[in-house]
Amino acid sequence: MSNHIGYPVFRTTDPALALRVARQLVAVGDERYARVSVDVELRTVPEVLRIREALPDAWFRKEDVADWTRDPSDPTGLHVGVHAPGLSSDPGFLSSHLPLWASMLDQPLGSIEEEFAASVGPNIGEIWWSSLEWPDVPDREIYREANNARVALLFNSRSLEFDDRADDHTVLVHVRRAHRDGSDLRHASWLAEQIGQAVIGPPQE
Repeated sequence: MSNHIGYPVFRTTDPALALRVARQLVAVGDERYARVSVDVELRTVPEVLRIREALPDAWFRKEDVADWTRDPSDPTGLHVGVHAPGLSSDPGFLSSHLPLWASMLDQPLGSIEEEFAASVGPNIGEIWWSSLEWPDVPDREIYREANNARVALLFNSRSLEFDDRADDHTVLVHVRRAHRDGSDLRHASWLAEQIGQAVIGPPQE
């Protein structure tokens, strides 16, 4: 079974520019079956309420494994997720469960990207485009790839693990991970070249 690996190809402090570059990269591939998903970490009550207003179809959840251990019955529903209309607006309730994550998964292309990029603010978040298909480039020994074709846009972080807060936003292209021949870097470099960019850092898995 293959795995994808992500290479950073663009970085900027302008979220709208980052989104534009990410979309250019998506357009290099076949978008017929592509879907888009978003996810954002919210650390304050005002941010939770703002995002609930901006993304009324989002789902809110906790990523606190210790909390699941303390109370596996999940009386709040936040372990599996609460739809925005059902999320309590009580500040006391919300503050006791921070940080919360808000997500919308597998949406049609073009349906949420602009609104999300405009509303993510100072929070760590991500837009990712999946179910793409990278084209054949036989003269470069690059071959059609669907299973691992993906583009990610990280907001206020440079890591797919969200373990380093940053003041900028990073676009990554995902390709099939190569174990020996370096073809993943060659593939990522070619894709970046198609939009006038280049690989700018080490890969992430």
